[in-house]
Amino acid sequence: MDEFTKYVGLDVHKETIAVSVADGQGGEVRYVGEIANTPEALRKLSKQLGKGGGKLRFCYEAGGCGYGIHRQLKALGWDCQVVAPSLIPKKAGNRVKTDRIDSLMLARLHRAGELTPVWVPDGAQEALRDLTRAREDMKHLQRQVKQRLLAFLLRHSERYTGKSNWTQAHYRWLEQVKLPHPVQQIVFQEYVDTVKAMSERVQGLDEQIHSASSESVFWPVIEALMALRGVSLLAATTVVAEIGDLRRFASAPQLMGYLGLVPSERSSGPNRVRGSITKTGNGHVRRILVEAAWTYRHPARKTAILQQRALRTAPQIQDIAWKAQKRICGRYRLLEARGKLKVQVCTAMARELTGFIWAIGQTVPQPEFKA
Repeated sequence: MDEFTKYVGLDVHKETIAVSVADGQGGEVRYVGEIANTPEALRKLSKQLGKGGGKLRFCYEAGGCGYGIHRQLKALGWDCQVVAPSLIPKKAGNRVKTDRIDSLMLARLHRAGELTPVWVPDGAQEALRDLTRAREDMKHLQRQVKQRLLAFLLRHSERYTGKSNWTQAHYRWLEQVKLPHPVQQIVFQEYVDTVKAMSERVQGLDEQIHSASSESVFWPVIEALMALRGVSLLAATTVVAEIGDLRRFASAPQLMGYLGLVPSERSSGPNRVRGSITKTGNGHVRRILVEAAWTYRHPARKTAILQQRALRTAPQIQDIAWKAQKRICGRYRLLEARGKLKVQVCTAMARELTGFIWAIGQTVPQPEFKA
């Protein structure tokens, strides 16, 4: 800790930023005031606090305002951390919360080294992340409108007797549906058109993801991850866009913990109780990996698609992918034979798959990430 270092806590909101400063070497912690959340106001603040020399070390909580403040302060030459809100130490009995108190707390904890920074993506990674999250949002909206259409038809005793919904046969059946009142027919057609429009949007984003990922600097990592069974282009792109540099994790269990795939635990003395997974960290990647783990319920084998993907990668990557298949498929059958629920087995296999993703991340050369 430097005597001339000032630790600046920023409580960031859409329109304003509450600012507090903690002087180094155990000096006072004071509330500076509130400024507008604009680049000009932030530049003026850093210039004012930087008078007289010394270092400025800023921090603020990760949230809806993104990483713009972090990038601006870095460009001005100051250190800045974006901290994880869920890991900020808090007093259990404290029920008073204001912007002033929050900024004072951030400055004090930042000086004490009690804050946990989050990974800040660079511009290219954040753009890829926005693309995959937009696709996820559109897919969610597509599911919603499909459910509403089916619920509307069910209310009017219209049931499709075929094998699967949303196939070509199902769409042909929808074209033949006739409702008793003209207004109901209009409502039905609006639902159908909305479903088709959302499907086109999802397809368009899938094409954009394919184009953007293949042209990005992260393509070698994405292509290597696709050698794993169940990891499609979308899944591999999501993993890279959300996690970033896989080499920043010292071990596979550390990555598993980051994704919230490790069991929770409440132990005291001789008693050791483990519960469900923690579900902390990045939920987007966790969901993708659990979905990928379902493919390991079948016996291990090299399909034509997997072989085609694997041939584009190095032999070392192919060996890791095949080891992953043999281990995870075997573990799946073993846990299923013990009577475990399939959802629990798939979650455990997602944790196993994370370990092999980490191994591939240590093998493939990755681009330099600059926040």
